[in-house]
Amino acid sequence: MLTWKDIIHFAVNGNPKPDKRVEKTTEEWKALLTPEEYQITRLKGTERPFSGEHCSTFSLGKYNCTCCNTPLFDSSIKFESSSGWPSFTQPIKQNAVQYEKDTTHGMVRVEILCNTCDAHLGHVFPDGPEPSGLRFCVNSLSIKLENND
Repeated sequence: MLTWKDIIHFAVNGNPKPDKRVEKTTEEWKALLTPEEYQITRLKGTERPFSGEHCSTFSLGKYNCTCCNTPLFDSSIKFESSSGWPSFTQPIKQNAVQYEKDTTHGMVRVEILCNTCDAHLGHVFPDGPEPSGLRFCVNSLSIKLENND
């Protein structure tokens, strides 16, 4: 189980190696994604709070990267954070997500990205529920739910 100490270590010292890499040109990403998905995932945008479709979804399944379909989070670790964005306590695998120090907007935060294709997902904070104490705060447009049917 990842802890805040692990997250900081990755953000400072480098991320775990992904299982695979997906790289596309700007034109290829624009052809694949909606303009809103492109803004969030490739240009590091942020949805308005409480506006995303996965904010209040608690269906069983896996949440995959919108850009490359890599499994990132499982519904079993999703929780209601009242933050306005889908929130998870852990990634599906330790190497599914990468962590980068983010000093934009006059704050110091840890940005989370898909470790396979570098899609911006959101940020991680140390104010989640036990046992990890982590809150992976994710934009709905950066993930898609693959139901367990």
